[in-house]
Amino acid sequence: MNNETKQTEPQLFIVSLVIVHFPKGGLMPKIKVAILAATGSVGQRFVQLLDNHPWFQVVALTGSDRTVGQTYADGCRWVLPEPMPDYAKDMKIAPTEPGLDAALCFSALPADAARDVEPAFAGAGHGIASNASAHRMWPDVPLLIPEVNPDHTALIKAQQRQRGWSGFITTNPNCTITGVTIALRPLLDAFGLQRVFVVSMQALSGAGYPGVASLDILDNVIPYIGGEEAKVESEPQKMLGKLDGGKVVDASFKASAHTNRVHVSDGHTVCLSVELGRRATPAEAAQAMADFAGPEIVRGLPSAPQSIIDVRPEADRPQPRKDRDTGRGMTTVVGRVREDPLFDVKFVTLSHNTIRGAAGGSVLNAELMAAQGLVN
Repeated sequence: MNNETKQTEPQLFIVSLVIVHFPKGGLMPKIKVAILAATGSVGQRFVQLLDNHPWFQVVALTGSDRTVGQTYADGCRWVLPEPMPDYAKDMKIAPTEPGLDAALCFSALPADAARDVEPAFAGAGHGIASNASAHRMWPDVPLLIPEVNPDHTALIKAQQRQRGWSGFITTNPNCTITGVTIALRPLLDAFGLQRVFVVSMQALSGAGYPGVASLDILDNVIPYIGGEEAKVESEPQKMLGKLDGGKVVDASFKASAHTNRVHVSDGHTVCLSVELGRRATPAEAAQAMADFAGPEIVRGLPSAPQSIIDVRPEADRPQPRKDRDTGRGMTTVVGRVREDPLFDVKFVTLSHNTIRGAAGGSVLNAELMAAQGLVN
């Protein structure tokens, strides 16, 4: 497949340490991408976030058999508060099958469908930036947060070699643990981690559309989300682990989680108590998080937030309604950093679950891979 426009008289253009060729007098050719399961709530976020993206051009939107052949405007029940981007309205919905004229596919597929579909796409030569949980814990699949573990993309070569794929699968983590892992990275680096206790208050949009019935969630908190606690207790160790050859050696700290669904539209709030490897005051922990700048290669990516972690000094922050859109929904907001009588420190994190924790996270992953020369 030819995934870029033709190039003539190449000059050199540098993006995040990667040399990219582009035609004389023109812009860098955009990478052709597709959105799998584009009509669902996460798929719609991909459609929104990729509107006028400087590096990627959406050339295909896929959907269910019911919607194939319809225009996106006709086949999609748009649920986001922002209007549907014009570029997508008249695009015909394609079947979710390999062979699309796209180098990279953003997958908003449900986990059950992703289990078979994503490997088929990877085997056919497509790169997959997945939001699904089906392959996150495969040992040769990168579970990525660019600010946390950009070096884990090295697993792609091992994955292709072992599986005989010309494409690949990469994943972003569970939406609840995304902001938590970002906040833990500077604490691990500065002080080490021993134990983490987590209580989540997760927004309704995390359940997709139509999601939780109104009579179940109104005036209520649901203290169970199927499969969620196991993900929260296992995924951070992989992301915060160290790459050793063709595998990741997990970080050694333990985590315990309670996950709850609450009556909030967007934004997952998580309360943490953390036992550090060495003692630190709340002020020292807060400063470590506030100073976290992330790896240099990530700072210039189009979707990277200017501030990775925003540490709030107010006693009553973060709050979903006030803070979830910080950094265009890509910043993790931390507050109430204080001493913990059982462990060392405790604090609250807030992360926009459908942007930072879902579609926006996958887009940032794809930008990282483009900057590393893994997608073109």
